[in-house]
Amino acid sequence: MAQCILASGILYAEWRAKIIITLVIFVHFCVVLFNIGGLFAIWIGAWRKWNWVRNRTFRTLHLGLILFIAAEAILGIACPLTVLEDWLRGAVRERGFMARWIHSWLYWDLPSWVFIVVYSKFAALAAATWKLAPPARMTKL
Repeated sequence: MAQCILASGILYAEWRAKIIITLVIFVHFCVVLFNIGGLFAIWIGAWRKWNWVRNRTFRTLHLGLILFIAAEAILGIACPLTVLEDWLRGAVRERGFMARWIHSWLYWDLPSWVFIVVYSKFAALAAATWKLAPPARMTKL
C-alpha cells in the first residue's frame, strides 16, 4: 500500500500527528496562562472592582485546576497533557516552530521538588485569594 506523501516529503500521518501535538501543547499553554493570568486578573479585578472576577464559575474552575495540578505534583502523577504529548511524539521526529517555542516555556529541567513547592505555594495563594477576594454568592432565579 502506497503512503500519501505531501509536497515537502513529510508523510501525511506524521504531518497530522504534528498538528495534534501542537494543539496539545497550545492547550497546555492555555492552562498555564489561565492559572497564572487568572490569579493576576483576580487581584487586579478585586482592586479595580471588576464584577467578572468574582464570577463563581470562573473562580471555581481556577482554584480547582490549580489544586488538581498541585495534587498531581505532590502525588508524583504526570500531567495528562504531558503524557498525551509524549505518547503522540512517539511517531514524530521533530517539532514545528510554535511547538518548539511553547514547549520551551512550558517544560523546565528541574528537580520534581521544585515543582511541588511552586505548585503548592501557587495553590495556597489562589486559595487565600478566594478568601481575601471571595467570589460572588450564587443567586436564586
